[in-house]
Amino acid sequence: MSPIITPSELKNGSTENLIILDTRVGKDGYQNYLNKHIKGARFIDLDKDLADIGEDAAFGGRHPLPDIEKFAVTLAGLGISEDSQVVIYDDKNGANAGARAWWMLKSFGLTDVQVLDGGFQNAERENLEFSAGEESFKKTEIIKRENWLLPTSTLEDVENELINTSATVIDVRDAYRYNGESEPIDLVAGHIPGAINIPFSENLDENGNFLKPEILKEKYTELLKDKSQHLIVHCGSGVTACHSILALYYAGFPIPDLYVGSWSEWSRRDGKEVAKEIQ
Repeated sequence: MSPIITPSELKNGSTENLIILDTRVGKDGYQNYLNKHIKGARFIDLDKDLADIGEDAAFGGRHPLPDIEKFAVTLAGLGISEDSQVVIYDDKNGANAGARAWWMLKSFGLTDVQVLDGGFQNAERENLEFSAGEESFKKTEIIKRENWLLPTSTLEDVENELINTSATVIDVRDAYRYNGESEPIDLVAGHIPGAINIPFSENLDENGNFLKPEILKEKYTELLKDKSQHLIVHCGSGVTACHSILALYYAGFPIPDLYVGSWSEWSRRDGKEVAKEIQ
């Protein structure tokens, strides 16, 4: 199954076992959901449901993964079961929480999980049916899981892999953040020494849709030529990184490691070197 679904495919597909998740973020994310959402969609919160935010981002970053048992309770509360078809959208072309939710559901062991191409805006353009307010639905039994299934890397893993040149570490943030020109979110501008920059925005076309998988395949094959094929992907806090993991998977590559702590952890950890491309 493709990890990407178009609005027309969603509109014309089966509604049996279908669950749509709205993952829009920000202080108005939930209010925006209440104002207007794809009919039947259920809201899931990045900070409360897709992360377990600690007191010190130097250990875990700004969006650490929640315990898998806690996430299982979240999914049951959303009415998600083993045989659910889950379609996820946000309003940033999958980049702010849609792909993170996709990664977590896949890592939880669910198989029928897709991200809506072009997100909320594309759903509007394609005239999907919308509604407002809360949606009513039944909770399901809690699915038992012991571990996340997709590969992750810790700060120490990243450091060791770079020292041994045994992995390619990809930073998907915008180039100006990677270069150290400025930093709008974290405390320090720059990047992990040895990481390469492939901004997640390059996964998209001019309309905000994912590039075709064959184009992504050609693009990443060229960018990663002569580099270690053990890939570790990171961003600011382990959210947008999932966009490029999704793109790589869509293109037919194995799912790479996610460095969940990402720049928000590395840049805050005492003694870690910061590289910049500007003087």
